Amino acid sequence: MMLHSKSAIVTGSTSGIGLAIARALAQEGANVLINGFGEPQEIEKERASLEAEFGIKAIYSPADMTKPDQIAGMVHQAQEMFGAVDILVNNAGIQFVSPIEEFPVEKWDQIIAINLSSAFHAIRATVPGMKARKWGRIINTASAHSLVASPFKAAYVAAKHGTAGLTKTVALELATHGVTVNCISPGYVWTPLVEKQIPDTMNARNMTREQVINDVLLEAQPTKQFVTVDQVAALAVFLCSDAASQITGTNLSMDGGWTAE
Repeated sequence: MMLHSKSAIVTGSTSGIGLAIARALAQEGANVLINGFGEPQEIEKERASLEAEFGIKAIYSPADMTKPDQIAGMVHQAQEMFGAVDILVNNAGIQFVSPIEEFPVEKWDQIIAINLSSAFHAIRATVPGMKARKWGRIINTASAHSLVASPFKAAYVAAKHGTAGLTKTVALELATHGVTVNCISPGYVWTPLVEKQIPDTMNARNMTREQVINDVLLEAQPTKQFVTVDQVAALAVFLCSDAASQITGTNLSMDGGWTAE
């Protein structure tokens, strides 16, 4: 129970990577606020499961990550319920693929808001308390696309590069306050969202399931294996530990060697 008495916010945590991180933090004793969209009954099931399995307090915020006032409200909710926010994981993100000349302006604005600006707003709201307590952990979920680019992903790549820069800047500002700030940059992670894309890609490219996985999804990852949500979550937990207290301002790749090439 390394994080007993600590409290965390994990955005975009009703499924996938975010939910795995929330569960891993709860397993270590942290109270957790989860956030995201989905079926209300499924979200309540996950929230209740966190409390039942790990004996912690778990609450849910439906805050829209494009709305700064709702993000501030989410942070206030956690502070009121838990007394403090010690750990902030900015994980919310969306994707859209299009040639630059056809990229919808509203999609650009939405991706920048959710993937980048929401982290700024959440950090801004939580930092004063962390500084006052002289302890905090801020973890931003970036991507291999924080280091390299792919065509047709202008907004996503721009946002993830911005996340890496934001991480470095805030880490320097908080270096003497006991607060570390890092980002994790996964490659392709096996999630239900990725799995759901496979049949459409099979049809569109006239490929088998194995061809889609190996020649499309894993083409860039030398290990030819997906990163798992539990692996990302384990790294997030490590970054919250005392052993990681001198790791700050870093961009930690977990991409099967993608960005080594």
